[in-house]
Amino acid sequence: MKKLDVAKSIIKKSGGIAKTAQLNDAGIQNSEIAKMCENGKIERIKHGYYQIADTMEVSEEKMIATFLQEGIVCMESALFHYGYSDKTPLVWTIAVPRTITRTKLKIANLAYKVYFVQNDKLTLGKTEGVFNGVSLPVYDRERTICDCFKYRSKMDSEVFNKAINAYVLDEEKKLGNLSRYAKEMRVYKKVTELMEVMLNG
Repeated sequence: MKKLDVAKSIIKKSGGIAKTAQLNDAGIQNSEIAKMCENGKIERIKHGYYQIADTMEVSEEKMIATFLQEGIVCMESALFHYGYSDKTPLVWTIAVPRTITRTKLKIANLAYKVYFVQNDKLTLGKTEGVFNGVSLPVYDRERTICDCFKYRSKMDSEVFNKAINAYVLDEEKKLGNLSRYAKEMRVYKKVTELMEVMLNG
């Protein structure tokens, strides 16, 4: 089997993106990888990551899963995921640790906005969700609603109001978790005042 076929096979098996290390493990030297790129057979998408040239673009979800492993889908992207917003987000909204290195955040061909979160709050309400067939970390409903209160000044007021209304009507809501997260995130007063009005209205 030719080295190029081996490389293509590895890339396909990895969902369209392969790391240099994976190609090296299969006996393909860095110089051979460079030659494949020069010949237009494979493309470098980011330092140390390759895809087959002239193929369908790798999905944004796959790119997030590969390049932003510390990230968690949040805010508008999470609201859309739970059906709390009917506005398709123009960019992905991703929570990342404040300590993340800036080079990790340089991803070509991906429109996204990051929220830097304190490390002790990063995993609060973290769960998994399936986005276009790809499993990604995402904040649960309650953490997402608490984030809406935390970042309310940065949000479109219509999106905020729709999200809160949708959450109140959601049969899967867990008010106990909402209360616990709100205390930890110091938005308890704002959350409870509005929730009491909404739930009793």
